[in-house]
Amino acid sequence: MAGEHRHKGLSKSCIMLIVIAGKERFAFKGVASNLVTYLTDVVKMSNSSAAKTVNSWCGFTSMLPLLVAPLADSYWDRYSTILAFSFIYVVGLVALTSTAFTWSWSPTNSTSSSSFLFWSLCLISLGQGGYNPSLQALGADQLDNGDEELPTSKDDQKSSIKSFFFKWWYFGVCSGSLLGVTVMSYIQDTFGWVLGFAIPTVAMVTSMVFLSFGGRMCGKKSKEYIQGKPFLNIIQAIKAAASKVMGCETALAMEKPDAVELELQEKPLCPQNLGSNKDLVERENPTNGTHLLQNAKVVLRLLPIWIMLLMFAVIFQQPATFFTKQGMTMERNIGSKFKIPPATLQSTITVSIILLMPLYDTVLIPFTQMITRNEKGINVMQRMGVGMFLSIIAMTIAAIVETKRLELSKQMGKMSESEMVPLSIFWLLPQYILLGISDIFTVVGMQEFFYNEVPVRMRTMAFALYTSVFGVGSFMSALLISIIEVLSSSSGGHSWFSDDMREARLDKFYWVLALGSALSLLLYVVFCKIYRTGCDSHSDACK
Repeated sequence: MAGEHRHKGLSKSCIMLIVIAGKERFAFKGVASNLVTYLTDVVKMSNSSAAKTVNSWCGFTSMLPLLVAPLADSYWDRYSTILAFSFIYVVGLVALTSTAFTWSWSPTNSTSSSSFLFWSLCLISLGQGGYNPSLQALGADQLDNGDEELPTSKDDQKSSIKSFFFKWWYFGVCSGSLLGVTVMSYIQDTFGWVLGFAIPTVAMVTSMVFLSFGGRMCGKKSKEYIQGKPFLNIIQAIKAAASKVMGCETALAMEKPDAVELELQEKPLCPQNLGSNKDLVERENPTNGTHLLQNAKVVLRLLPIWIMLLMFAVIFQQPATFFTKQGMTMERNIGSKFKIPPATLQSTITVSIILLMPLYDTVLIPFTQMITRNEKGINVMQRMGVGMFLSIIAMTIAAIVETKRLELSKQMGKMSESEMVPLSIFWLLPQYILLGISDIFTVVGMQEFFYNEVPVRMRTMAFALYTSVFGVGSFMSALLISIIEVLSSSSGGHSWFSDDMREARLDKFYWVLALGSALSLLLYVVFCKIYRTGCDSHSDACK
């Protein structure tokens, strides 16, 4: 039955929002994928400073949804939030394009240009912080009847179509990312940064216009104003629980008793053994804090899994930073004239996803069904674990390739002062492809996991939790670089991240990431053993 439901496909509104999401990814990746090259070649930053800047910016960008999502869930409707923050997004892209123009016109005025660059990147981060989670939540809302407040997986058909939506959503954003990485990296390296930043700006403007005129397709869902304030409710529930422990009676300050629609359904969860009418009234009364506290517990239960995913996010910062710097020292020629921009190799991640995503349902799931003898093949948490394991293999291969590059570099150093080594850039492909495959498992699994495990009226927060994994992972990557840089250069030797790629020891850094990820995966497996989904928790209440 689930399969039959899946084949019915997605609604026009879902398809429209997937296309819009792809255009946004084209704009963002067109800027972010080659930003480290812009910072080193144009702004004249060192390798480590540029890597830390990109990591910090990506981290800040991914963390902002945690601040914006509660407001979007509590006070704003999603459609208006998307339009407002897309405008901020466009302003940031216009400002970034103007900085590239200023630098090309007057490269000596670096102080004011650097400051303007900083603020333009902040505007892009702010715009994306409200835009992305609201857009994806609006897309998923098109599949939801909104009749269930707490997370549940009782409806297999509904779960299947949502899983189908998340896979094709990610397929859409990866298609946009692929164009952004390949086309824009080539344009930026060949025709300059002004045009290279102007095209993503135009793409985002057209995306905003498209959404403005196509909003009627998802008008029903977008106009549903969330009267309850789930983020404030969680705070109030925690406050009420704390007061109860201290022996105090604290009433939840609700503006309207019916404003918080937290009843699970008209029918009770537990048909049997309901107890007295008094107990039933207390259970169904939203002002007693029971349902609110349940919602708070749902979010807090996700914390151990969320933490274990951080090392996966740290690994995913490397393609846009050190992988790209590696590629700049390797042979990149195809023929006598064309030279591959190093940042375009990031496109192999998205190509892997685009090519292999359709095979997930047709090949992998039937294969895992035969092995596990489970109708669903593997569950969401197992899916994320497989991706984490593949990312460890990718970093192991990256360390081995970098060791080989350093050996050739030392041999060439005796004959030449150039950092270039006689090693094809295509030796980096295996690590990129493996990261792409791991992406299919972990990233799509993360989206579905967080979406299913939070209350319905906090769905924007669900996607903020997902993006915040990569935000904190970016900051962790920057912090790790700073710590290792200090420790590796403290004895007077070269830093692992030396600007001279013949002296850098990125291979050791990759081994550190592989070992850290292996430890995270081990702890993740332990937490998965004791973790109970939202549906399981509610089932226990009926026993």
